[in-house]
Amino acid sequence: MNKTLLLLATTLLAVSASVAQTPDANEGAKLLALIKDVQMQQAQLAENQAKIEEKLAAVSEAVRAARIYAKRGK
Repeated sequence: MNKTLLLLATTLLAVSASVAQTPDANEGAKLLALIKDVQMQQAQLAENQAKIEEKLAAVSEAVRAARIYAKRGK
């Protein structure tokens, strides 16, 4: 998540620097579009992270149960 925040900050800095050099009416709209795109990507990353954590929890529980059954079999 920190990498995405760093990417967002870098992108904003780069875009703001280019806006300062070449004033254009469409630059503001492009910047807003880029910000919305990055926000959507961050939301998707958060959703994917939640799915990964759910699957990891399920696998951890399966491993725990397998260890219990393996100990009983000895």
